[in-house]
Amino acid sequence: MKYSSLLIVCCLLSVSAAFAQNGKSPYTFNREPLKQDVYAQLPLGSIRAKGWLLKQLQLQKEGFTGEAEELYPESDNLGANSDWLGGTGNSWEKVPYYVKGLVSLAYTLDDAELKARSKKWIDYTLDHQQENGLFGPPKMRDWWPRMPFMYALQSYYEATGDKRVIPFLSKYFRYELDNLDKDPLKEWGKSRAGDNMEIVLWVYNKTGDAYLLDLVNKLKQQAYPWADIFNQNQFQFYGPDYQPKHMVNVSQALKFPAVYSQVDPSPHYADAMQNGIKHILNDNGQPTGIGSGTEFMSGHNTVEGVETCTVVEWMQSLETGARIIHNNSSIGDQLEKLAFNTLPAQFSSDLKNHTYYTLPNQVQNLPGGHGFNQDYGNGIVPGPFSGFPCCRYNMHMGWPYFVKNSWVATPDGGLAVNAYAPMEVNAVVAQNIPIKIAVVTSYPFDEQIDLNFSLTKVASFGLKLRIPSWCARPEVKLNGKLLTDVVAGQILTVKRIWKTGDKISLHFPMQVAVKPQVSNAVSVERGPLVYAVKIKQSVKNVREYAVKGFYETEIIPASAWNYGLVLEASSLAKNFTVVKGPMPENPFVQEQVPVQLRVSARQIPAWTMDYNNTAAFDVPFGPVVSTRPTEQITLVPYGSESLRVSIIPIIGKPAYSTTFYRQSFDNNTATGLTSYGNGWFYKDNAIHTGANDNGLSGTNGPKVIATGTKFDNFVYTADIAVSTAGDAGLIFRAAKPAIGADAYEGYYAGLNAQTGVITLGKSGSNKWTVIETAKYPMKINETYKVKVRAMGSHIEVFLSGADKPLISATDGEYKSGNIGLRVYNAIATMDNLEVNAL
Repeated sequence: MKYSSLLIVCCLLSVSAAFAQNGKSPYTFNREPLKQDVYAQLPLGSIRAKGWLLKQLQLQKEGFTGEAEELYPESDNLGANSDWLGGTGNSWEKVPYYVKGLVSLAYTLDDAELKARSKKWIDYTLDHQQENGLFGPPKMRDWWPRMPFMYALQSYYEATGDKRVIPFLSKYFRYELDNLDKDPLKEWGKSRAGDNMEIVLWVYNKTGDAYLLDLVNKLKQQAYPWADIFNQNQFQFYGPDYQPKHMVNVSQALKFPAVYSQVDPSPHYADAMQNGIKHILNDNGQPTGIGSGTEFMSGHNTVEGVETCTVVEWMQSLETGARIIHNNSSIGDQLEKLAFNTLPAQFSSDLKNHTYYTLPNQVQNLPGGHGFNQDYGNGIVPGPFSGFPCCRYNMHMGWPYFVKNSWVATPDGGLAVNAYAPMEVNAVVAQNIPIKIAVVTSYPFDEQIDLNFSLTKVASFGLKLRIPSWCARPEVKLNGKLLTDVVAGQILTVKRIWKTGDKISLHFPMQVAVKPQVSNAVSVERGPLVYAVKIKQSVKNVREYAVKGFYETEIIPASAWNYGLVLEASSLAKNFTVVKGPMPENPFVQEQVPVQLRVSARQIPAWTMDYNNTAAFDVPFGPVVSTRPTEQITLVPYGSESLRVSIIPIIGKPAYSTTFYRQSFDNNTATGLTSYGNGWFYKDNAIHTGANDNGLSGTNGPKVIATGTKFDNFVYTADIAVSTAGDAGLIFRAAKPAIGADAYEGYYAGLNAQTGVITLGKSGSNKWTVIETAKYPMKINETYKVKVRAMGSHIEVFLSGADKPLISATDGEYKSGNIGLRVYNAIATMDNLEVNAL
């Protein structure tokens, strides 16, 4: 007992000796004139992961991070001939991405081998700065790749105190300020300037050099106006300039207005992050709290995915934002939801593979095209080389950044919790008094979190505890006594004199929640975890790489996946049975998850693979009729599966709109529309098609479908203006929509203003058939009232209020179905949709 007490004191004194010298705080808070109530990161290595979280870091060391330089040894990647080591290669962003994650993992694990790898890259860069201040490969004339390397230098400095880092960055920032007017930000740098600004302010708080504030304002002026974009939902307003709708850029830029709010704390900047997230999720949201993007923003559906880079960048933006904006629990809640669901879903359970894209409903991992805006044949196939190269270098920061940002220091000498997980926190509080807090928990797989305190002497400070918004009845006890004023969604501050042996016990009861999703389907949550249908997996390693144990892996389902939930409406949560098991070392292995849900369900035989047999059809509109027998199925945590169905239909009586439908896009919004391919957006109370980098919508035939409609005989009208070559028009009597120009069953009446041709045709079996065409003298950018009248097999198309149809045709293949909109390689504006049954 005496020995262990002495050991604790020695450990705590070592923290004090390492970080607290001459009575000064080891933490660097904001100087004037910056916003003052901003929290500070604890030095890298202050927080040690424990339990299941430590296992993720260890697997990462044994897996894709520890073996990265062996997996990617080429000169243009991480090889010895990389230009970041003075060689002839062209590694651009790859090395900075990798080193950013490598350094944080090395010092979080306190791993000598990884530290040595880190120092190779760090030392070369620090020792080879040019006289003018520029660093990195001399031939690389691009501001962007230097930005992630700055984060690596920041982390390295936090961990080591290396005195070269601050002068190095100060010299570079003087060069940057002197040269930005001559060589302004562009493309990726213009999108990701918030990263640069964050490090500039960090150095300003170290040095107080006023020119750094000038640099922050210069970077802000040259960057995209992200605060406007987030506040006003302007992601798609830039035409062929895809940068503001590229989802990795968007997730990375989420931090931009929060960072700048330290300079200008007005609501325009302070509120922009959360306003942007609200807009993104409203138009592109997925069950785990992230926006779809493949790679551009991809709308609401179950067939578009999320890129691994998007996940780790969104997490880092939330981690940064939580230090600056902390008036409630929302940012920490969002961070946990991503970290506990989306992040592990991107990786194999042994952290050797990643998938470039993951889908909310992903029922196989096989090569093939999906029709994504940026499509890769192996984009959903797990392996070290899945998809485009960026993610295999950027993903390394995910878990270690989560660890190092989970607790922060407050300017009043206290501590605050951003996210809960098993760990040990070593810090100083009050007047630089060392403290160790052991966070003992299996959270989020358990409801109990204990904080055990050890201090060298008593200390008075405030501890800020995030109370999750999802928890209806949170409880907090201090040394066994229940505290009052504990409110879900708020921050609880416990201010007192603390001593060794004090204990905070947090109890966050988790109730099953059913959340609405696209097409009246649902997702299922319990606490911060999202659950998905358990699918047995048949795994085949199709290729082994040069590093033994690393494979490209194909996975197909070995059990049914096409279920709908049978839920009693009176109390949805009571339909689920929570089944708990022992806590494993790695909870993201499907076969050994510690928490499962059991629920009644029926198979939906009509819900099958899509036309290309690469993905499931989008979730059917519900409630869905099924005559199959009711059975019990299992739901498991989202992050434990490579195959999953997380957006699940409900079994019951369908409730389609069959007599009347209207959509006027008032207030630049709409409900009940599902998009397939490319971006659609609202502006000036109308719906518009997003542009690719060539200024057109692309040949995958982007469409939006009102999946909750079902009309047979009707009159369908809409206002349509086509502003480029290509065609745009109305879809009707449609079914089985998917991504692809002809990926639906139904009819289409389209206008080509350039050629003056109106076309009536149909799609089926992924094949387009023209039924009839007509000529009409149309003009680009002019709005036309299009009317389709369908009665039995007779279809008529009218234009601009004419009494006589331009097309009168007979075709009886499709009798009933959805209505919607479609474009083919065109930019168009559409408004005032109205359908009246006959």
